[in-house]
Amino acid sequence: MSAKILDGKIAAEALLDSIKEDVQKLDPKLVVVQVGDNPASDAYVRQKFKSCERVGMRSEHIHLPVETTLDELMGTIERLNSDDDVSGFIVQMPLPDALQAHAPQVIRAIDPKKDADGFTAYNLGKVFLSTEFEHLPPATPSGVVHMLEHYEISAEGKHVVILGRSNIVGKPLAVMLINRGATVTVCNSKTKNLKELSAGADILISAIGKPKFVTEDMVKEGAVVIDVGISRTDDGLTGDVDFDLVSKKASAISPVPGGVGPNTVASLVRNCLIAKKRQSEN
Repeated sequence: MSAKILDGKIAAEALLDSIKEDVQKLDPKLVVVQVGDNPASDAYVRQKFKSCERVGMRSEHIHLPVETTLDELMGTIERLNSDDDVSGFIVQMPLPDALQAHAPQVIRAIDPKKDADGFTAYNLGKVFLSTEFEHLPPATPSGVVHMLEHYEISAEGKHVVILGRSNIVGKPLAVMLINRGATVTVCNSKTKNLKELSAGADILISAIGKPKFVTEDMVKEGAVVIDVGISRTDDGLTGDVDFDLVSKKASAISPVPGGVGPNTVASLVRNCLIAKKRQSEN
């Protein structure tokens, strides 16, 4: 068997195309706040602005020096919260070492109505209610769901196993798939019989950030495999999944890079548009 490649770039382009008309009508603005210089963050930020340009969305990059204090960062957030021209904004993570411990405090300071990343407790809480309340869901889980839907892979009635329980991927993704009728098992570093559980999945999603952690013996014949993890190795960017071997066993698989990443960015842009729509209605 040779797996179907779930090209994330194609799925992301479709999502961006679907919102382009509304973006041009409503004229939202996305702001990215970045503190310091992190090579990975620099690349992510460029992709976000490229996607904004793709749909004609206004954007702004507030690039603060690495020496920025917590008070200064909070002041920037407060200014963006009160700026009616800003539809949505994010604070790019990770923050520099001196600020990273304050990340929860930083996220709490963001106005939920402008929370383009979908990280605030308010927006995460709404995800638990139903699909109708997924107004500003976290961008990566939303990107995974969109990619599955784009390739007409239904989660309904399927056993989904998620490796990773983070607040920004594993947990909210589990809830979003439960909302869509899936039976979901969420695994973590303490999970016993991990291989047996993953090998029982109809859809296996890995979001742990360990290069080639998912091996052929962890995948059921014909399963759908979604690789959310990304790590930089001597061989370049690598996902959680041993792609070459697993792709011979799965029915469909997402690559790294070029899989979930573009859909995360496209979902962030869509969230900014949704934020603008909801602000316009109030």
